[in-house]
Amino acid sequence: MCGVFGISNHPEAANLTYLGLHALQHRGQESAGVVTSDGGTLHAVRKMGLVADVFSADLLRSLRGRVAIGHVRYSTAGGSLPKNIQPLTAEYRHGAVALAHNGNLVNAENLRDELEADGAIFSSNSDTEVILQLMARCSEPSLVGRLAWALAQVQGAYSLVLTAEDKLIAARDPHGFRPLILGRLRQSPETYVIASETCAFDLIEAEVIRDVEPGEILTIDEQGLHSERLREAPRRFCVFEHVYFARPDSVLDSQSVYELRVRMGEVLAREAPADADIVIPVPDSGVVAALGFARGAQIPFEMGLIRNHYVGRTFIEPKDSIRHFGVKLKLNPLPGILEGKRVVVVDDSIVRGTTSRKIVKMIRGAGAREVHLRISSPPVIRPCFYGIDTPTRSELIANSHSPDEIARYLTADSVAYLSPAGLAEAVREGPTRAFCHACFTGEYPIAFNPPTSRRQLRLVEL
Repeated sequence: MCGVFGISNHPEAANLTYLGLHALQHRGQESAGVVTSDGGTLHAVRKMGLVADVFSADLLRSLRGRVAIGHVRYSTAGGSLPKNIQPLTAEYRHGAVALAHNGNLVNAENLRDELEADGAIFSSNSDTEVILQLMARCSEPSLVGRLAWALAQVQGAYSLVLTAEDKLIAARDPHGFRPLILGRLRQSPETYVIASETCAFDLIEAEVIRDVEPGEILTIDEQGLHSERLREAPRRFCVFEHVYFARPDSVLDSQSVYELRVRMGEVLAREAPADADIVIPVPDSGVVAALGFARGAQIPFEMGLIRNHYVGRTFIEPKDSIRHFGVKLKLNPLPGILEGKRVVVVDDSIVRGTTSRKIVKMIRGAGAREVHLRISSPPVIRPCFYGIDTPTRSELIANSHSPDEIARYLTADSVAYLSPAGLAEAVREGPTRAFCHACFTGEYPIAFNPPTSRRQLRLVEL
């Protein structure tokens, strides 16, 4: 749950990276960082917080160089700590290198144990640092050779941008779990850009060239583009990117996220109809699927919940004095739309169910006569080990409860999910377009092996 951005051969590389990270802010809100290369020296700004809060005009001016990489972080491995802010940087016998990573390495802990036994000292507890440590131990003469050797040791999901030796390098794991896209500026065709989503290209007026292919290492330097291939593996793009994580105005895996979410809603209306007066979304994640549901069911679409977009994470929630305080900070119902109505509420997923329960009660409190919850994905029954922050199996409500039991817990009149077959239809899954849907099926493309040892002490920087 992170976003990465890279740009090569532009005098305002830092400023364009700043803009690209703005467009990718939805992929991580804990920290942001930019590293530039000016022909021998790396310059870095990395802080906790949102992109707009981290960077000032003065800081951006200090980031000299024509090559830059950037990162917005939502932690899935390693804590939300200053020492884990990316891009990570390191100096070794070949010079300085900076690396930004979206994804999760399932064997990082075991590799870390082996590296520490061989004398390595880590400066973070991010799984990404394992890649840098492996590169430092490699005897390959070229930068790409060292990176390829390191990536051959790791397992899991990675979409990477890296800069060293005035090069911009992008790499994607052989399964292609997380997105990574190549583009170039329309007004400056010699300037190449890499990003997690195409919405970052739209902001800086870049055009899409193609996806970075699964298992590809793409190098951009003064001579242009150079591609090398890692090992082959079955393609397994994360379907949850289309369900929830990506911005709806992005094109991922050559498909419009907006269009696919509309299709999810349409198929859901066919599979799980409800006698209702209006369809409302849980904003913002359920809006596009709700449009599709309303269209498919021929029921009026309304915005029955209004979202406050200026609220971050709720870290104080009074237990008694203000009921449902956390959700009410973000969502406010419209009694004039809801009162006396039979309402279909569309959301992208139910994880623990605690937030959905508060939302249903809020809608009932605004006067809704019936509340039917419709989910535009199958039940989430397993955790993700490849870079989406889902809870443990025991915390996932659909792992141990039926839709009827979930409806009773949520105080909804009914709960229904999009079927796995319906999701496959909506995203056009087939022999040439296969997805990872382990969170819905428990079928993991790469097995997760727990670490062989457990660390008892961690350094926490405040």
